[in-house]
Amino acid sequence: MKERRNRGRLYRSVTGAVAVGLAVGGCGAGGGSGDVARASRPAVPNGAVSTAPAMSDSAATWRKWGLTPLPAAPRPPAEKPVRLSATGTVPVFTRIPTTQKVVFITVDDGQEKDPAFIRMLRDLRVPITMFLMNDAVKSDYAYFRPLQALGNHIQNHTLHHPVMSALPLARQKEEVCGDQKILTKEYGTAPLLFRPPYGAYDTNTKIAVGECGPRAIVWWRESMQIRTMQYQSADRKLHPGDIILAHFRGPSELKGTTMTHMFANLLRRIHEQGFAVARLEDYIQPPTR
Repeated sequence: MKERRNRGRLYRSVTGAVAVGLAVGGCGAGGGSGDVARASRPAVPNGAVSTAPAMSDSAATWRKWGLTPLPAAPRPPAEKPVRLSATGTVPVFTRIPTTQKVVFITVDDGQEKDPAFIRMLRDLRVPITMFLMNDAVKSDYAYFRPLQALGNHIQNHTLHHPVMSALPLARQKEEVCGDQKILTKEYGTAPLLFRPPYGAYDTNTKIAVGECGPRAIVWWRESMQIRTMQYQSADRKLHPGDIILAHFRGPSELKGTTMTHMFANLLRRIHEQGFAVARLEDYIQPPTR
């Protein structure tokens, strides 16, 4: 418990500092807008099936969770707005360049393993992207397989959740390559994306990520708390293509609130602003190998 509280304090401290830096100077290789750099030619998927999210449209199913159905997500564009390259410096992006009224939910670490959350996603079919950290998931790798079977991709979030920008290159490579190896072995697919703990990264992080396998670093525009979202934008609103950060958290971190209640609150905030939830990977073209 003490370790989790300390991690929470460090998260708030580091992400606050990084958010200020992004607001002033952009987020890296993608440019000041936060959009990812594009490769010169299109690529083909890396074996993963890419389809439009098939969210449940049953009002009764949503009422079971105290919710109103979200708008149906549009079909993903045939021409993916984000194209990744197999070589070169990995880009950093915080949103997907799209005019579609969609947002993307990412859920980090894997600390809480609530069976009810699996039931919730099976019912609602809301797509998420999981950035898993080995220290959090190693106690029960199997928990995340039913979530993966629903079409939710598993991505890289380091072995031990350090502040990456505080580490030398060799240690950063241990963190990224180590998690990449384990997640690939356990879940059968090599992660394409990387999320730096606390949002902290530097030039060495980009080098480590590029050498370990992922082809982009993913930041976020909003972060979900227990009932409300924290926004980076001054208007405190969702915008098309925004990436939302949430965590696998339970009552001990959420002041008695369960993972499913937190996620339901997240869906309510999205519904209030009239957005659909799309699958992040359906808007990203993996590199040609």
